[in-house]
Amino acid sequence: MTKPFTPDHARLDRVVTEARRQRELRETGYRERALKLFPWICGRCGREFSGMRVRELTVHHKDHNHDNNPGDGSNWELLCVYCHDNEHSRALDEAARGRRVEELAPATHHPFADLKLLLKKK
Repeated sequence: MTKPFTPDHARLDRVVTEARRQRELRETGYRERALKLFPWICGRCGREFSGMRVRELTVHHKDHNHDNNPGDGSNWELLCVYCHDNEHSRALDEAARGRRVEELAPATHHPFADLKLLLKKK
């Protein structure tokens, strides 16, 4: 007769706590850099954020790889929590259909496309 398996809950709690701490450290680093690099505007809906509302902006990884954090921010875009949830829901829907996210047509809206030109006019 085999002995029933009893999980070590204390060890599991430590592992989960450490994983969350590491994720928070990683997120804090690239979030702070992204907020310094980009204007505080959602890259999809165009809503502007300031003050306490900045916490509603999230950093979205374009390639969905949270470990790919180049210093120039080329893999990031700031999205509001609603657009970020929508982006990930879209990816999950496509995965359920058997398609990868890379096969999706990229978003075509570019809210900052003419920003440089507009700033030169002033």
